[in-house]
Amino acid sequence: MKVVEHLAAAARPLISFEIIPPKRGGRLKDLLTIIDDIARYDPKFIDVTSHGAEIMYEETPDGIKKKVKRKRPGTLGICALIQKKYGIDAVPHVLCEGFTREETEDFLIDLQYLGIENVMALRGDAPVREKGRHSGKTFNQDARDLVEQIARMNRGVYLEDLLDAEPSSFCIGVAGYPEKHFASPNITTDIRNLKEKVDAGADYIVTQMFFDNTAYFQFVELCRAEGIAVPIIPGLKIICSRHQLTSIPLNFHVDIPFTLSEEILRSDERGAEEAGVAWAARQAEELLARNVPAIHFYVTGQSDPINKVRDILGL
Repeated sequence: MKVVEHLAAAARPLISFEIIPPKRGGRLKDLLTIIDDIARYDPKFIDVTSHGAEIMYEETPDGIKKKVKRKRPGTLGICALIQKKYGIDAVPHVLCEGFTREETEDFLIDLQYLGIENVMALRGDAPVREKGRHSGKTFNQDARDLVEQIARMNRGVYLEDLLDAEPSSFCIGVAGYPEKHFASPNITTDIRNLKEKVDAGADYIVTQMFFDNTAYFQFVELCRAEGIAVPIIPGLKIICSRHQLTSIPLNFHVDIPFTLSEEILRSDERGAEEAGVAWAARQAEELLARNVPAIHFYVTGQSDPINKVRDILGL
């Protein structure tokens, strides 16, 4: 089923998850342990992130050299595994950055053959392409362009003129930013950009993580005022260590409330996780009481914190 169909059929807010493929050569067994764990909660869909190539700068005896790190594999295979083994709908992330439009089309066709009906269309991290590196290839400049490409495939329009081309049937998710995207000058411009993605064919929105529910509720009000009517799913992340007080704002450009940061800084590592779990549980409780369409948990290397939150909520 499509994500929007799951949302429409649900009698109460759903719980969904987002997982990350192992690093190149990493142990799939560790990820399968996490999937086994979260599958017990009968999620209707699980997102699987995708990773483009990265530019790395390495110090060598001859000076600093630039190296393009290869794309992290695994997204397609893990999505197939989730759907075929667990019977849970997979939502692969599809990126602009690091992928040509031709590569994107090939990836989407593979998804069609696997019976995967949902995708999350994202711009991705900083670009790595260089002029002339992909001669004759084209790129989607932003998520709106990517949504348009997928929507065109849903109408049977491919990059090449194909006779009897079969239309795809993808449900398209996009990202929203309650505290605005870091590259946007203000929240109004950011929401107007989000409206363009919805107008291009996006079916639902999942928010970036946030730690103050007020930001989410205000974001939804602003989206509705702009004419965005699709479901807006809040995304939650559980802080599990003191280190994340700096790494999360640095990498995701979100604000951590003073009360939460002070409680974690006064704690040891075990106490830090307990504080993060309790905070996320309170967030989830309020969101569920406000009848959000679903709560989307960002899972990293372990599922224990998710289990603790769900135990507190009695889910």
